[in-house]
Amino acid sequence: MNSLSRRRFFIKSLCLIPLPTLLSFRAKLNGREAGSFSPNSGEIDKEKIALLLKGKNSLIWVFTGDSITHGAKHTYGYRSYPEIFSERIRWELGRVRDLIINTGISGNTSRNILDDFEWRVSQFKPDVVSIMIGTNDCAKGRVPVDAFEKNMISLVKKFRSLGAIPILHTPNPIIEALDPSRASLEKYVKVIKSIAEKEQVILVDNYGHWCEEFQNPNGVKVYKEWLNDPLHPDGDGHSEIARLMFKSLGIFDPEAPTCGGVYYEGEH
Repeated sequence: MNSLSRRRFFIKSLCLIPLPTLLSFRAKLNGREAGSFSPNSGEIDKEKIALLLKGKNSLIWVFTGDSITHGAKHTYGYRSYPEIFSERIRWELGRVRDLIINTGISGNTSRNILDDFEWRVSQFKPDVVSIMIGTNDCAKGRVPVDAFEKNMISLVKKFRSLGAIPILHTPNPIIEALDPSRASLEKYVKVIKSIAEKEQVILVDNYGHWCEEFQNPNGVKVYKEWLNDPLHPDGDGHSEIARLMFKSLGIFDPEAPTCGGVYYEGEH
């Protein structure tokens, strides 16, 4: 599906959504129903990462999650956000001996990651673990929200028991009217934000950021330009996730190509 056909898909799809649903959706996206978190969540860990990046020791970064982290299918050959992160770290920041490992698996839930923790995370002895999960947990109640909260708390503790710094992502919003089985996603987002605040974990709030952009009348058409289907980010969506992660970690540079800057010819 090329960009033109994707745009036609979303224009047609949005026309099928009843007006009351769209209005309700916009109301949710103003952030008032998505929970709140302290802007200082994870500040200590952010400082730790800043020190690690200034140091000479090579780092191991593990990314885990579901199909969005996996980068499966919907990027159409463009880089997924872990791949963009790798470009930022290993090339633009010159940390060529850092390792960025992606163990995201399409269709997975928080339960899958816990059950497969040794293979997916601990074998790598990571310095930092980034996780985005929840879009499948909420589907038809595969993992009830209370169980999801327990799983996420357990994962944070397990990351830290390895000596790794955890990073929590909220998933990107979805077009709920086109996938009503995941209409409870917002509840799972609230859980992630609450854990980030209580456990003082770095939070990359993709859900909140996309919601904010959705309301900007002069901004990007979020669901037409950042999604490939009702759930999955396309190449531009993955770039946006990566850039928000850079900002959350304090390594965003608007002049850098991964952050939206221009690629110059002649670079080696």
